[in-house]
Amino acid sequence: MIKLIKLPLRLLFKLLFRVKIVGLENYHAAGERVLIAVNHVSLLDGVLLYLFLPHRPTFAINTQIHEKWYFKPFLKFVDLFVLDPLNPHSLKSLIKFLKEDNKAVIFPEGRITTTGTLMKIYDGAGMVAAKSGAMVLPIGIEGAQFSKFAYTREILKQSWFPKICLTIHQPVRIISPEDDTHSSHRVNAAQQMADIMREVAFMNTDSERTLFTALLDAMRIHGGKRIIAEDINREPMSYRQLVSRAFILGKAIASETSPGECVGILLPNANANLVTLMGLHCYGRIPAMLNFTAGAQGLVTACETALIKVVYTSRAFIEKGELECTIESLEKVVKVIFLEDFRDKISIFRKLAGLFKARFPRIAYSVRSNRIKPNDRAVVLFTSGSEGIPKGVVLSHKNILSNYAQVRPLIGLNRKDLVFNFLPMFHSFGFTAGTILPLMEGARIFFYPTPLHYRIIPELCYQMGATVMFGTNTFLAGYAKYAHPADFHTLRFVVAGAEKLQADTRRIWFEKFGIRIMEGYGTTEASPVVSVNTPYYYKTGTVGRLLPGMDYYLEPIEGLNEGGRFFISGPNIMLGYLFHGSDGEIIPPLTERGAGWYDTGDIVSIDDLQYITILGRAKRFAKVGGEMVSLTSVESLANTVWPDMLHAAVAIPDKKKGEQIVLLTEYNDADRKDLVEQAKKDGVAELAVPRKVIKVDSIPVLGTGKIDYRGVNELLKEDQS
Repeated sequence: MIKLIKLPLRLLFKLLFRVKIVGLENYHAAGERVLIAVNHVSLLDGVLLYLFLPHRPTFAINTQIHEKWYFKPFLKFVDLFVLDPLNPHSLKSLIKFLKEDNKAVIFPEGRITTTGTLMKIYDGAGMVAAKSGAMVLPIGIEGAQFSKFAYTREILKQSWFPKICLTIHQPVRIISPEDDTHSSHRVNAAQQMADIMREVAFMNTDSERTLFTALLDAMRIHGGKRIIAEDINREPMSYRQLVSRAFILGKAIASETSPGECVGILLPNANANLVTLMGLHCYGRIPAMLNFTAGAQGLVTACETALIKVVYTSRAFIEKGELECTIESLEKVVKVIFLEDFRDKISIFRKLAGLFKARFPRIAYSVRSNRIKPNDRAVVLFTSGSEGIPKGVVLSHKNILSNYAQVRPLIGLNRKDLVFNFLPMFHSFGFTAGTILPLMEGARIFFYPTPLHYRIIPELCYQMGATVMFGTNTFLAGYAKYAHPADFHTLRFVVAGAEKLQADTRRIWFEKFGIRIMEGYGTTEASPVVSVNTPYYYKTGTVGRLLPGMDYYLEPIEGLNEGGRFFISGPNIMLGYLFHGSDGEIIPPLTERGAGWYDTGDIVSIDDLQYITILGRAKRFAKVGGEMVSLTSVESLANTVWPDMLHAAVAIPDKKKGEQIVLLTEYNDADRKDLVEQAKKDGVAELAVPRKVIKVDSIPVLGTGKIDYRGVNELLKEDQS
């Protein structure tokens, strides 16, 4: 009787939802004693597992689900363990059942998601797996959250029959450390289960696509009429408009460039920047995002490094930014084309062709870019050059989309969000987090051309109801200083990266706005996010836990008792570097452990719960009397004593102790005695107190908000001369 019902239902679901099963071999490889852990996205989940798993599953469900009337008919067809999440004794029967070499399905979240991403992971699932010795078989359900049977109708566009994929991942075992005590056993097991579910959420997102294909997928999911971007011209742009304009502009650019050519983009945060980026992609060109704050020589060096022959910019932007002299220098080495000049060149027929292609974008794109693969070059970004000559960082489509997939379940953007993006797109943080992430999630992006308007940006956030902000410590501290307490009342996420978040910035945001800043860590070479604190997994003073899909190792540092040099690998690690004078050759990352491993150059410590604390750059440590001292910690000490001012610590040679630390500060009344007193109060070693304090008018800052240490060293030379 059950088979007679199951077979036609399975065929019906395959027809309506185009259900796809991936990794069925992992189900058979898991063995007999198996705890099947599944993300919970809709009311269809149990039915899907019942219909498409090879054997009749036994479900472990909580008491609330068991009492729902609309589940009663389905529950008659399966075996059940009814669990009370508040009663640990209810788990014993399930553990006993598994020990008898059986399989059971459990939803570690305990409830259907209302956010579209992972919810709280209950400790019980990890404990059951650990105590029973069962293999954990992770299964990811993707697509059902867009159905009418999900609880996400307010934040996701829903349809009756979305495409659904069930991915069965490789089985894993939850193992407790040998020195694990009874009290920490539950914590370790719960953390491992949470990590498993984070991996499932990451792998649910397809990274084997190009950026333009991912854009088309987002348009299909969220609707072509969905408004996705707006800038200071206050002209909203929908997915359909973005795609049609990309085809129109891309065709014009294609007449000036060659397939596979690296093309420069010199534009501010605006809709035009996004259109140009996607226009290059839909015709197989490689965008190189140029830093307009780098100066004439910096831009010339970047163009030479990436073999850029043509740069696209805006005449209005150049005039407003007073960059005429910079453009004159740039025109000596490349062809500079102004987007305004295309207006007369683009005929009505070409515009109509672009609109037609936007109606059938996949066909139009495949005709022109069928040879583009996910591992091909997608963008060239340039390192800040704060300590040397900037390098070109080549990221693939898969690198960027993998980083999006890693961050997606942790940040949880949705259609109701408005991301206020003031970070320039030439900065990796502004590119991936501020642009690609919301673009793929259907969240609205407001592009603002500069982060330096400390009074205007808070007011605009208030007027527009911004809900998400990505920024650096420098910019967030500036906004806090001038903003009214009500200006950020709609923000639900504020994520800080690119530089260390100062304790004073964290404090004032919490006290003045009631907002807990989520500090993260990244590097351009990692596309860029490596770790981030989240509402569910947060530890003050750290940059969060490593993203799913990544691995790491620490290399000990002589003279340093804590932490080590941080090496990472993962699908988001760059294809490689472009060095100036290397004739465009991509140099892939490589360490003693092989290809694909990247040396971050940072010194970090990682605690028992895998939270990462940045101790400083390897280059930004001084060796004083045989002891390693972080120059970042010296700056933090100065920030504690003299907040709201910029400070920069550098090391210079010293005959007696090897090196000595010098602090440059903008604070006019700076006195070394104040630093000594604060160090004693905080228990900071005397070695971390700078030997000399120099007062300067201003500390040089890059366009990304980071301190320009090359400029700082020049100031120091001037002071010593």
